Amino acid sequence: MTAFDDDDRLTGWRFLLFNAALAVGNVIALSNVPGYTVLAPYAAGSLQGVTPSFGTWATTDHMMGIVLGLPFARWLSARYGDYRVYVAAFVAYAVFSLACALSETIWFFVPARFLLGLAGGILLPIGQGLVLNELPEKYRPYGVAWWGVLSMAPFTLGVFMGGFWAEYFNWRVLFYSNIFLGLPIAGVVGALLYGRPFARRITRFDTIGVLLISVTLVGFQTVLNQGNDFDWLGSSFLTIVMVVVAISLPIFIIWELGERRPVLDLRLFGHRNYAVATFCSVFGFLFIQGMLSVFIGQLQLLLGYTSSGAGTVYLTMALLAVPLVSVVHLLVRHVDLRLFASLNFLGFSVTMTWLGLFDKPASFDQVTVPMIFFGFFLATFFAPPAAIAVQGLGGSQLIRAAEELAMLRTAAGAFGITLQGVVQFRRTPFHQLDLADQLGGRRFPSLDLLPQLLDKLQGLGLSESVARAHVSRLIRQQALLMGLNDAFLTGALAFFGLAIFVWLAKPARKPAPKQRLELLRAKELMEEP
Repeated sequence: MTAFDDDDRLTGWRFLLFNAALAVGNVIALSNVPGYTVLAPYAAGSLQGVTPSFGTWATTDHMMGIVLGLPFARWLSARYGDYRVYVAAFVAYAVFSLACALSETIWFFVPARFLLGLAGGILLPIGQGLVLNELPEKYRPYGVAWWGVLSMAPFTLGVFMGGFWAEYFNWRVLFYSNIFLGLPIAGVVGALLYGRPFARRITRFDTIGVLLISVTLVGFQTVLNQGNDFDWLGSSFLTIVMVVVAISLPIFIIWELGERRPVLDLRLFGHRNYAVATFCSVFGFLFIQGMLSVFIGQLQLLLGYTSSGAGTVYLTMALLAVPLVSVVHLLVRHVDLRLFASLNFLGFSVTMTWLGLFDKPASFDQVTVPMIFFGFFLATFFAPPAAIAVQGLGGSQLIRAAEELAMLRTAAGAFGITLQGVVQFRRTPFHQLDLADQLGGRRFPSLDLLPQLLDKLQGLGLSESVARAHVSRLIRQQALLMGLNDAFLTGALAFFGLAIFVWLAKPARKPAPKQRLELLRAKELMEEP
């Protein structure tokens, strides 16, 4: 933690420049997840023409890098100082972005994306701490509100810009922009804070714990990434990886319970509110991130949207989300947090049901209306569980709880991307067979409409083989759409369950005045997606 007096804080144009630089840096580090998702089909085609599912590996492994970068951030900042680590991490971020931009194969691109995420995981918490340190205590609620607004940028502006660059320029521009913006940000922060003193703290680093959690999370994510394409445990490689994960997970739990300074303090789950709030936040974000990532790809591959058009759909989420996210942390002070969270989860359930009931390729206006409401509930998703989770915690324990929730939620988001893709992948053949049975009369012979449809298509000038191929494509498209609907409906059912589960938490109490400073910092860490 930086040690300085109030008189050392930046003021005037220096403070504005500093805050702007960190704000842009935060958006850059976060936007590389959703921003890449919209251009994944372009990247997959450029990286030796691999399938779009291979391109998804770069998103999930990037998120795993963020997860594993978070514990390094705490240790490095204590040892070398916040701003020094921040500047070095942004330089590394630019280097790894260059590696991503120059990649020609998926096997080089995915590791580069993982290292990019590792640097991003170091940047995010340190950047938040730097901003809050420069604000007087009375203005820190406004700082939290401002950073809350920025937290919506990746899901809205980030997706739109990624789609715009992919369509009108090149998907690699996303990574070149990290260099053109990241290096000046590192220079500005380093110049403004040069010579700033800090209290060096040499703390124990849980090396064994980090190694074990890395093997567990990356191994499990690898199985999820490659399962659909390589037949799950029918693949000897995935079988070996799953065995390694099954061994490393219990060893990790045992090690962390006996470690004095664990990378993941499992004892926190002994606090009822933290356990309930973490469960709700983690599993809720699993479905949110999963649906947002799967849907952005299917808008292009299934519904025929351009990448910029798909980005525009997501940009509309900001209409209600941006004004609301700036004040939601104030609203939760006056409402029972369990009620607030439960209503939010029910809202997600209704919205996902709405999106999951489309039975034909929807037009832009039909899709954007539910997406606007999706943005509304996304803006109010992070704050209530965060406030519930910190009840009864204080001091360093509260900050650790915030950091660990951020780690678990980000990992769940990566899992969600592949798990929701699995739901669609597995349900599509079921619907395809069902539609073929219905249309071909195998289920109801009296309603066999296939000959009539083929006659009409041949009457339009198509040969019989072309007509049958056209019907087959229509069945495939409808089956994919129904599989996507199943993924949305699965999320809707899960959120309905979370709306009930959150009531297991104890009634929240207002924090004491001396806890408010720590609570602001913890909330910002927890609310950051």
